[in-house]
Amino acid sequence: MTLVEINFDGIVGPSHNYSGLSLGNLAATKNAGKVAYPRAAALQGIAKMRHNMALGLTQGFLLPLPRPKLSFLDDMAFGDDADPALKAMAWSASSMWTANAATVSPAPDTADGRCHLTVANLVTMPHRSIEWPDTLAQLRVAFGNEDHFAVHGPVPATFGDEGAANHMRMGSAHADTCVEIFVYGRPGGRFPARQHEQASRAIARRHGLDEARCLFIEQSAIAIEAGAFHNDVVAVANEHVLFCHEQAFADRDAAHSAIRAAVPGAEIVEVPSGAVSLEEAITSYLFNAQLLTLPTGEQALIVPTECRDSAAVSGWLDAMLATNGPIRKVLYVDVRQSMANGGGPACLRLRVVADPATVDSRFLLDEEKAESIASVIDQYWPESIAPHEIGDRQLAEQVVNVREKLLSLLNLKELG
Repeated sequence: MTLVEINFDGIVGPSHNYSGLSLGNLAATKNAGKVAYPRAAALQGIAKMRHNMALGLTQGFLLPLPRPKLSFLDDMAFGDDADPALKAMAWSASSMWTANAATVSPAPDTADGRCHLTVANLVTMPHRSIEWPDTLAQLRVAFGNEDHFAVHGPVPATFGDEGAANHMRMGSAHADTCVEIFVYGRPGGRFPARQHEQASRAIARRHGLDEARCLFIEQSAIAIEAGAFHNDVVAVANEHVLFCHEQAFADRDAAHSAIRAAVPGAEIVEVPSGAVSLEEAITSYLFNAQLLTLPTGEQALIVPTECRDSAAVSGWLDAMLATNGPIRKVLYVDVRQSMANGGGPACLRLRVVADPATVDSRFLLDEEKAESIASVIDQYWPESIAPHEIGDRQLAEQVVNVREKLLSLLNLKELG
């Protein structure tokens, strides 16, 4: 069995809009009420996937969830006197950020030798809390081979869980047994700490992880206050390399020491706050990047074009490359529509280390399939959605119908 890292990117759904529903996500709240461009957003996402495939990487995808979520509106007895934000919640396309779909522990790390996935409950944000049943159904199709995968329901809603956005894995190689790092926040600040420590510990137990190869690290309250609503806004890891901001963790020295002690050969590439402030890091989404191992063995950082637009960030990246450190390439991708809603390249993907032959092939991308998906998006996705259009009956029918076209194209009608 050949284990490789597969990035499963979310296809941006046809109801993509800017409703500003995510407290603590500064980009989302800043752009609330603006016109969104679902077609452009989805095509940007497909272009990013094709970019990574061209690097020789294995690429998968997950589908938009059914929207509008009418059962949610029914449960809320939605009517003319109800808060209109409820309607926006039912239309949200936030499942496109598949880093929040689940927490993944690959087979080399688990007691039973299977890859375990726990769907995230996302209870901190109401519009995201309604995602998990449909996400779980999709995960159970994509990873339905029970000889190789165990797909779990969410941890109890008492404890917030935001999935892989607060989880890292470090070791010598993806296919080896690695250390799993769970990052959690403590409540009490201006913005909610979305990942609860007890949710992370429960996931580690249900996945059958060795306690000696698990680290539980507190996220910096300063980072959360600055708008780092997930750990992946200030830190990303790949194999033996951790790329992080100086203010990513509550106790920087203890976190770094624990990682170095647990991961032989760990290299920590830290960006000092004096070079790139937290504000600049969050605005540019420098750390919400894909840190990947290329077929050559080199590590590359896939960052949004906003990093190139920032003098401080681009200057630091150029200086980093000149040091001949573990990150050898910086590559830029345009995901501006996602960025405007608070999600960079890392938000759009779920990392799964597995043998591609054990995954349902309908969820694996090749160039022919990418072309077909892009064609459906280009022909049928709404070009734009303005705030006043959310709830429009004709637009709702279009959103439903175009998703069905995509399901038909991919022979995934069971997800209808």
